[in-house]
Amino acid sequence: MKCGIIGLPNTGKSTFFNLISNSKALSKNFPFCTIEPNYGITKVPDERLYELKKIINSTKIVPSEIKIVDIAGLIKGSHKGEGLGNRFLSHVRETNVMIHMIRFFRDRSVLHVEGSINPIRDKEIIDMELQFKDLETIEKRLEKVTKKNQVNKSIHILKKIFSFLKEGKNIRIYPFQKDEKEYIKDLQLLTIKPVIYVCNIDNELDYNTSLHIENMKKTIKMENSTLIILSLKKNCIKLDQILKKTYNLLNLISFFTVGKKEIRSWSIPNPCTAYEASSVIHTDFKKGFIRAKVIHYNDFIKYRSEENAKKAGKILLAGKNYFIQDGDIIHFRFNR
Repeated sequence: MKCGIIGLPNTGKSTFFNLISNSKALSKNFPFCTIEPNYGITKVPDERLYELKKIINSTKIVPSEIKIVDIAGLIKGSHKGEGLGNRFLSHVRETNVMIHMIRFFRDRSVLHVEGSINPIRDKEIIDMELQFKDLETIEKRLEKVTKKNQVNKSIHILKKIFSFLKEGKNIRIYPFQKDEKEYIKDLQLLTIKPVIYVCNIDNELDYNTSLHIENMKKTIKMENSTLIILSLKKNCIKLDQILKKTYNLLNLISFFTVGKKEIRSWSIPNPCTAYEASSVIHTDFKKGFIRAKVIHYNDFIKYRSEENAKKAGKILLAGKNYFIQDGDIIHFRFNR
């Protein structure tokens, strides 16, 4: 699962990527400083690991991780290939969640590709490029299905979504019915991806910036998306807030393995069975799966040990089809 950082050039994407992933991607004051995507990994903060350590006194803590991709800046005409746009849009397609960096800072020494600070316009440029690409993708699918003379439900759904996109709306706010999403799942459409909007402001908030932020809040209200305000100039970024939100949007949950050597958090999609989750640790666990011994985090914290949790009847011996709950502490038993 990947999270992509997108936006116009010179919005602070690479600087943000370096901070969030502790990387050293090139960050310069000119468009397309980033050509090939930068890939990094960042650890997901989880206070529960430290609470467990207080009880178990493990040597090491290993948090869950998210893959982060710094994607080159998109510009007007990207869907036509402008500014290497086709290549950049293909990188967006590979991601599962987008962090959309929007420039609010006014530093004149940093070139703005549109010549002025206008966050709503900048957001709409990116939206439009992604929408155009989705329209192109759906159009190709419709042509393919029509040539085969296939009259089915998928054509009806594709046409409805096509019309919705032509109104300048992102698919993430489309009112899907029942199983409609299944008909477009393989298209990997761009505007259906969940997004976190990040406002990169100057050192301090002033009246104009506050006005821009209020306008942005109104603009994204229908999307039910998160808006985060930060200043990269003073390294004031809300990493925990951004990473936790990203983790949730990726539809991931965590289970824990605990021991004296280490406490480790493992990421799995939600829902996920014990059988499927066992392979995240090692494929041998899945091949020889017998059962899983499960204690939920809250119960472990309450009873302070496995022995006490057992006396209280809070240990579950689960089979292959048990659905993992976020915060389960699991010991897998398997045939070697």
